[in-house]
Amino acid sequence: MLPARPPAPAVPYSYSSQPRALPARPKYRAPPDTAQPEKEPRCCHIMRDPRVARGYALAIRLLPQTTQPDPLEIQKQKAAQKKALARKRAKEAIRPGTPEPVEGREHVYVQTELYLEEIRDWVLEADEQCQTDDFLDRPPTPLFIPAKTGKDIATQIEEGELFDFDIEVKPILEVLVGKTVEQALLEVMEEEELAHLRAHQRAFIELRNAEFAELQRLEEQDRRIREEKERRRLEHLEKLRKQKETTEKIAARAFAKHYLADLIPSVFSNLSDSGFFYDPIERDIETKFIPWLMSEVEETLQKKVLGRIMLDSLIRTVVEKRLEAFSHQPPYNQPTDEAPQVSGETGAADQREKEETDQPVA
Repeated sequence: MLPARPPAPAVPYSYSSQPRALPARPKYRAPPDTAQPEKEPRCCHIMRDPRVARGYALAIRLLPQTTQPDPLEIQKQKAAQKKALARKRAKEAIRPGTPEPVEGREHVYVQTELYLEEIRDWVLEADEQCQTDDFLDRPPTPLFIPAKTGKDIATQIEEGELFDFDIEVKPILEVLVGKTVEQALLEVMEEEELAHLRAHQRAFIELRNAEFAELQRLEEQDRRIREEKERRRLEHLEKLRKQKETTEKIAARAFAKHYLADLIPSVFSNLSDSGFFYDPIERDIETKFIPWLMSEVEETLQKKVLGRIMLDSLIRTVVEKRLEAFSHQPPYNQPTDEAPQVSGETGAADQREKEETDQPVA
């Protein structure tokens, strides 16, 4: 029989070492000249880890009376940290450093292990297949028949040697009938008790439903009162808001009226000086009649200039013809009728130009 374990003292649970998250492991090795953060010395073997409990499973383990760490343990941890830091500094001093790169180049971190490892973002996968033979038909398992042991022996029983059924079955029947009647009476009593319980439960349910209905009525009445109170409060707030808004509008209207009393005449005078208020008849004359009149005058002047150009061309033609006629003298010194005809044409042309000049402008 195992000994009973004594009750543990009522001391709150505490860790031997506070739990912490694992530090992020860098992908490449850090250069030797960079300063590395000091790492807390940790045990590399589970048999030397002080957090692992050792000994017999049923041994009595007493928890520490206080949650404060032991000063000796703290001193040992600090000494171990100092030793690890000194060992790391000695290794860094012994390890030869890499010279600085020349101008235009830079150092690249490479793997210096014995076996190079290809760094990939995914895991290499390969598909393999294997084909097995078809299953053979297995013969049916034969029926298991145990081997026969021993010898066959028979016994002869004569009439009246065992027992009389009518005599022996009477007490058994009395017991069965008594038990059946007793069980029937118990069941009847249970049914009556269940009927009473159902009636009591039904009355209790009716009373509870009535109380629940009354509670719902009171809750509904309370809800209506609260809603009416909230509605009255909102109406009062809306009334105050509208009253305040009306007061602000009246004050703004009075201020705007007082401010615009001298502003409207100055605005109208500026608009009048800028030409926004004009006479529609004068504006119609300036925008429609005068441009039409100028276009008609320009067209009439163009016609007159064209007539003068035509007249100049006719005069030039006549002068050239007369010059040519005078340059060739007639053989018999006979007067010709061409000169008077030309002079008559010139006079007719001058008369037409004078009539066109004297005509009034349409």
